[in-house]
Amino acid sequence: MNSFQRLAVAAPFALAALALHAYPPAPLHAHCAVGPSDEPGKFSLRVYEGESDCDEGRHCSSNFNHDPFSRLTGITRADLARDGASLTATLAAEAGTFTCAGTVHEGVLSGESVFTPDPAFIDRMEHMGFTGYTSEKLEAYAFLDVQSDWVRSVQQTGVKGLNEDNLIALHIFKVDRDYIAAITALGYPMPDADKLIALRVQKVDPEEVRQIRAMGFKPSLDDLIQIRIFHITPEFIRTMQGRGFKDLTLAKLVQIKIFKLDE
Repeated sequence: MNSFQRLAVAAPFALAALALHAYPPAPLHAHCAVGPSDEPGKFSLRVYEGESDCDEGRHCSSNFNHDPFSRLTGITRADLARDGASLTATLAAEAGTFTCAGTVHEGVLSGESVFTPDPAFIDRMEHMGFTGYTSEKLEAYAFLDVQSDWVRSVQQTGVKGLNEDNLIALHIFKVDRDYIAAITALGYPMPDADKLIALRVQKVDPEEVRQIRAMGFKPSLDDLIQIRIFHITPEFIRTMQGRGFKDLTLAKLVQIKIFKLDE
């Protein structure tokens, strides 16, 4: 095969690769409803497929979001009192833009939604090693306001195991470089991404860890998660010591909780 023939064979594959790289995922279309949240000053967003009531076993998918109305343009809290008004609520995020266009009825804007992924965001994430984004995942990033600067700041700490999925959990549970630094400053090795999520889910507080270590205990990262599950705090430890429990270890404290010996 001469060079011209090789070029002719390779060209379609090269063009296909370029096309895949160049075009972002397709926009998402669904139904939507925007209303007031139970929390003052915030909105509730519902995105669903199929019938709004989703009964009789029909398939639907829903997303809920509770953020300040300031995240939306084209609508205010007062607009939801304008029954019959035609509005388009827009949520612009780095990952893409979401719109909900429809009519206000009984305090809720209901209509059709479109989420359009932002190719520049996808490109920034690819440069950091995160690939394979779907429109659905990008929409989740947009709702949560996951930004590339935050991703970069977490990645630069040296955390291992970061991927497109656990970035969502890391963001939900507010794992940032300050929290990571506070944990490693205690002398622990750098936790991986999933361990950091577990620490945050159980609300492991670095200051509380300092107090427990000052009492002579040497908890591992797994121990920190376990003692939070069983609500073993410095106050609890002091109380048990005051009741005459001797030679307490973290394992014994957990047993005290399990068998309700503190009651």
